[in-house]
Amino acid sequence: MASKEGGIVRKGHEEGLKMANSLLEEFMLPLGLLPLADVVEVGFVKETGYMWIVQKKKVEHQFKKISKQVSYDTEITGYVEKRRIKKLKGVKAKELMLWPPVNEISIDDSASGKIQFKSLAGITKVFPVDAFAAGQ
Repeated sequence: MASKEGGIVRKGHEEGLKMANSLLEEFMLPLGLLPLADVVEVGFVKETGYMWIVQKKKVEHQFKKISKQVSYDTEITGYVEKRRIKKLKGVKAKELMLWPPVNEISIDDSASGKIQFKSLAGITKVFPVDAFAAGQ
């Protein structure tokens, strides 16, 4: 498990949500990418890029624009960098009848407006970034 040592931590729903959104904004990721509920804690270690989010219960969200259901576990962890979250844990996207874990999310540096989701199962999906805008 990655070290939380030296991390900035915000506790409680309001403060945690603010921090999660500011991290998404800082790293040029869509604000609707992590639809969280009942946030307990959000943390970030600037030196390594390691971030963690703890929420009271699992959240399932339907991204209507792309007809995709995504599950967010009670603990979500990963390494954040510009336009990318690597070694992501706690997020699954429904594919047919399966829920493969999403391991990496990245946005193309070009002006393509595309966001890519990769799973350890070898599944890669590309969607328009605006499908993950706040409120989607």
